[in-house]
Amino acid sequence: MTAAARVLRVGSALPDPPFEFRDGGAPAGFDVELTRAVAHVLGVEWSLVPYRGTDFNGIFDALTDGEFDCIASGTTVTPERRARADFCAPYLVSGQSLAVDTSRHPGVRGVDDLAGLTVGVQHGNTSQPIVERLVAEGRAGAIRVYAYDRIGQALDDLSSGGCDAVMKLAPVLTWLVRDRPHVEVVERGISREEIAVGVRTGDHALREGIESAQRTLAADGTLDRLRSKWLGIGETKGGSA
Repeated sequence: MTAAARVLRVGSALPDPPFEFRDGGAPAGFDVELTRAVAHVLGVEWSLVPYRGTDFNGIFDALTDGEFDCIASGTTVTPERRARADFCAPYLVSGQSLAVDTSRHPGVRGVDDLAGLTVGVQHGNTSQPIVERLVAEGRAGAIRVYAYDRIGQALDDLSSGGCDAVMKLAPVLTWLVRDRPHVEVVERGISREEIAVGVRTGDHALREGIESAQRTLAADGTLDRLRSKWLGIGETKGGSA
């Protein structure tokens, strides 16, 4: 974010509810409201810049190339991602979850029941290395990798037979399956992941500004209100820097 622009451009891989999606064409979700509030505290305008790649990891290249100033997209902090961006203090702690069509697989209640089954993940999602490890260990039969914007197809495939289970971050998967008959989240807490805003490597001023704004929003109750509104129970608070 340049001083001249006075606009916080937020990169986001829509749709990924409840973090970010479109409601009647307008951006909505936890990260949308959080970063709008951050921009307000910083005294700048706010702009959402959709990331349209099929591999989520490409969002970090777009950040480096200056397409936006920060990433807020339900983004898990990992060592690999820390090599490509600087992260603010986490605002949430969550983890991967598993969904199945219980009419097809009534006996699958978690990752211990995946032997011989195909698990769907999104390309570049933090669920991908988890499932790859399960397959390598013989605890799952195969992995099917979907383009990042094809999560709907993955969930359709649970019922049609294209895959047997889908793994994704718990708040998102819980949201996505709620109107799908027989599709249920059968296990949560498969991993522990810190969710945070990412900025370009070396952009200390913006990182410190966002962290300061997060502290303000934590102190005045905004963060708790947003967590309650969009995430409900079952998710853990992150730090506020």
